[in-house]
Amino acid sequence: MGIDEAFDAFQKTVNEDIDKTRLARERRDLFKTALLSEPDILETFGSGSLSRSTQLRPIHDVDVVIVYDPDEHPEWGNDGPSAQDALEHIRTQVNRLLSQTNGTHANEVRHTLLRNHAVKCFLDDPEDPEAFTVDVMAALRQEDGSLLIPEKLNTRWVPANPEYLIEQVADHQRDWSHFRPLVRVLKQWRLTAPVQGRIKSLVMEVLALNCMPRSGNRSQALKTFFTAAAVRVNEGVWDPADLCGEIQPDLDRTGLSAAFTNAADLAEQACAAAAEGDTDEARRLWQDIFGDDFPAPAAPAKSASLITGAPALITPRPIKDAPQG
Repeated sequence: MGIDEAFDAFQKTVNEDIDKTRLARERRDLFKTALLSEPDILETFGSGSLSRSTQLRPIHDVDVVIVYDPDEHPEWGNDGPSAQDALEHIRTQVNRLLSQTNGTHANEVRHTLLRNHAVKCFLDDPEDPEAFTVDVMAALRQEDGSLLIPEKLNTRWVPANPEYLIEQVADHQRDWSHFRPLVRVLKQWRLTAPVQGRIKSLVMEVLALNCMPRSGNRSQALKTFFTAAAVRVNEGVWDPADLCGEIQPDLDRTGLSAAFTNAADLAEQACAAAAEGDTDEARRLWQDIFGDDFPAPAAPAKSASLITGAPALITPRPIKDAPQG
């Protein structure tokens, strides 16, 4: 198995099953269609990693943005109780349209919870740790194309532009077909990175936008990414639309930088081994970075003489009289 084939096999362990991805999209689109029928809603669109095609398996939730007509809700957008009012309004609409017991459009939603920015709608048992949810967020479109979204905890509306990130990812993918798949790989890598606390999925995606090249093979691109990200992460990871500030203020920058540096060293060794024709060693080094799901042969066993330090016995080859011809 060559390096490309190994990366192809590893990618399959990271990607979600196509049928489950299709189901997630169908559930998301159900909300978009149902809510768009409401007279105070101007547009609906999907956001989040599924809409950027950078989702990691398993898919537990999807995001939907609902853009309301400001003329229908003139009090929205102002600091104060209107942030929670907007979320309550969404919950009322979702329950009327999609409640499992008496929805007029479909019977899918079992339970809803108000979160800080969205209404979390449970389509499966809320007690199930893998319950599938749809997060529905209210928004008001601004003149520059960005959005105002409610922030319940701080009783205010804040700017956001999820569509900007969607387009940035799509643009990178148009230049280089490996971009989205490798974003998923890096999101998987973060789950076992030796850092204090968790690393948000979006941190890895934005770092990939900033540090991943737009051409070349996957091995060289990952080496370039790890090397650049080890430096870049020390500056913090910020909203690419420059509206929402730092994505994860509590990120262990020092620990993540060290993890990137270690991965960069291993990636450089792997690229060097591949260049010398030692594909097996290259695959073992990539396995050191990404874990046992990356296919690699076992390390060759050491000979007894190397283990014990004893010199090997050399037995003279017996000489036999054999007819020639």
